[in-house]
Amino acid sequence: MNSIFKISSLLSIILIFSSCNSFAQKENNYSTKIDSLIKNTSPIFNGVILISKNGKTLYSKTKGVSNFESKKPLKFDSQFEIMSNSKLITAVLILLEVEKGKVKLNSPIKKYLPELTQTWADSVTVHQLLNHTHGIVDLKKPLVFKSGTQFKYGDLSYTLLTKIIENTTKKSYTEVAETLFKKLKMTNTYCYSKDKIQNLVTGYFNSKGTFEKVQKTQITPQNLGADGVVSTVTDLAIWNNNLHKGKILKPETYQSMLRYTITAQHNFFGKENEGYGYGIRITEKEAVKYVGHTGLGDGFSSVNLYFPESDISLIVLENQMNEDSELFYASEFKIKNILLKSDLFIKK
Repeated sequence: MNSIFKISSLLSIILIFSSCNSFAQKENNYSTKIDSLIKNTSPIFNGVILISKNGKTLYSKTKGVSNFESKKPLKFDSQFEIMSNSKLITAVLILLEVEKGKVKLNSPIKKYLPELTQTWADSVTVHQLLNHTHGIVDLKKPLVFKSGTQFKYGDLSYTLLTKIIENTTKKSYTEVAETLFKKLKMTNTYCYSKDKIQNLVTGYFNSKGTFEKVQKTQITPQNLGADGVVSTVTDLAIWNNNLHKGKILKPETYQSMLRYTITAQHNFFGKENEGYGYGIRITEKEAVKYVGHTGLGDGFSSVNLYFPESDISLIVLENQMNEDSELFYASEFKIKNILLKSDLFIKK
């Protein structure tokens, strides 16, 4: 009888461990799939990936080179131009000025940019610059639509926001942004300067598998707030962990960033219109709700996503961008979809 009981107990333990192991493998299936993807995908993947949950790394991978001529391998702390992912940082810097009472979101931009002489400066608001509904395409031309009525994405509005930050703080954008980075212990993040390249990798245009080095940057001192931040996957995870957990903005300010009044379509975020807040997209029509942004230019591609219900970040940085617009974010899109189908998330 005792031996039957022992055998029964042993079988129960084996079944429990087998079940746990099966569940662990199922939950971790995304890592095997991402590994396989980045080894075999076309166009090739050349970059760094980080997936974190509750501030802890779940998955990290580096594949490729920082320079296609020297074949120097990428490192986990390699620095990339994050391009339009800079916009969320600028939006947060503006919102910090709002919290100090120095900027009002619904005030006309003329109040903060008195040098503007165009009549539309008296009607376009800071809010409209932040969510690309301003209608400005050229500082010397009329609006292309009545401000606040349509969405038109571009860098010009964030160039103007860069100037507003400088005017209200009486400091350079670089000084204001890097003070925040230092406070957050984002030690490998800075505003681009040709004299301060540190561990910045080289950007490339990918034309059917041929890589052409970018010789001239599109970043200027004026558009730092649109495209000019250099960072790493680790530092962007620190950024997410602070921003989305109330460590930078007050709760009501943070919610204003996500409370969208306009929707827009972007292929990476799906075929339907989704919300656009202040330098951030709010995706609600997929299986899992998430927020985030993309960045493209200078031979770099960047994706930074945050899944609030599960406290998960997905950050992918590449030092290549495809010349074929149909292939923008090709690997990043596949990685996102692998993650969305995994068991990491609380599904609707």
